[in-house]
Amino acid sequence: MTHLSRRDALVAGSLAAAFGLAKPLDWIAPAQAQTIPDPAVGFRRYKVGTIEVTALYDGIWEKPHDPAFIRNASIEETREALAKAGQTTAFMPIPLTVVVLKIGDRYVMVDAGSGAGQWQPTATKLMSNMAAAGIDPARIDTILISHFHPDHIFGLMNRGTSAPVFPNAEIVVTATEYKWWTEPGRVEKLPDARKPLGQRINAVFPGWKNFKLVDGEPEVAPGVRLVKAPGHTPGHAAFHVSSGNQQLMISNDVAYVPALLAPHPDWQGSYDQDSVTAVDTRRKLIDRVIAEKMAICGAHFPFPGSGVFAKDGAGYGFTPTAI
Repeated sequence: MTHLSRRDALVAGSLAAAFGLAKPLDWIAPAQAQTIPDPAVGFRRYKVGTIEVTALYDGIWEKPHDPAFIRNASIEETREALAKAGQTTAFMPIPLTVVVLKIGDRYVMVDAGSGAGQWQPTATKLMSNMAAAGIDPARIDTILISHFHPDHIFGLMNRGTSAPVFPNAEIVVTATEYKWWTEPGRVEKLPDARKPLGQRINAVFPGWKNFKLVDGEPEVAPGVRLVKAPGHTPGHAAFHVSSGNQQLMISNDVAYVPALLAPHPDWQGSYDQDSVTAVDTRRKLIDRVIAEKMAICGAHFPFPGSGVFAKDGAGYGFTPTAI
């Protein structure tokens, strides 16, 4: 068992509560160890025009079924949706994939993963898979952050010290997201389970000099444009990649478990801060992807995180793509 400081133990315990775990992250019993095998190769590459995309597997959360996970659907309904998608029904499988774009000689990463077990003890593979893919973390020039949830930002910070893992990279995030989490009095307004996350953000990020806050939908790297996608969090962002006549929508957590939210886009996830806005954002983004015949990937789609959406009645069909 890893021994934590009192502060880190409190953080781990509260994060466990926030993410539906019965025990703090470092104290999960071996019986709760991962059952789904990791992919044989933890990275996949594909091209969007001249832009090289590398999907990096960080790990998976085998989340116990929870009636609160989808606010307007029962466990029985979510199990049925998983079965129809050909996935296990023993638990809710939530993988995590991080994307790195190679644009010319520039490396742009989208989110930073969960930080070697700081989110889940079965999500520790980002750095080893970066190494296997031949990507030097020191070469990352820009990190585009979709939102400030642990599985997307804890990889920015070393475990224990919270020192920056990518001190030379420019970190781009929407001003809305950054200011919402860091405004005076925010931590006190958060639910108790979220307070440690807010405390860590406020203790660490305001002291860093490499954040770039953006408004609107600017180009944030050559061929990459931010797409406002609020609902999951106030400043949640997707990223539209375009090169030549090819496009990719990096959707992050807009449709985080497509086995559920493709056929049932109006289901409201408990981690969506504004679930009504999240549903509206989800439909608009997926409709755009279908209309423009573009590829799409998501942080919690089955690895390598890419797939195809199609209209299917009032909802959508989702087919993972084998790259």
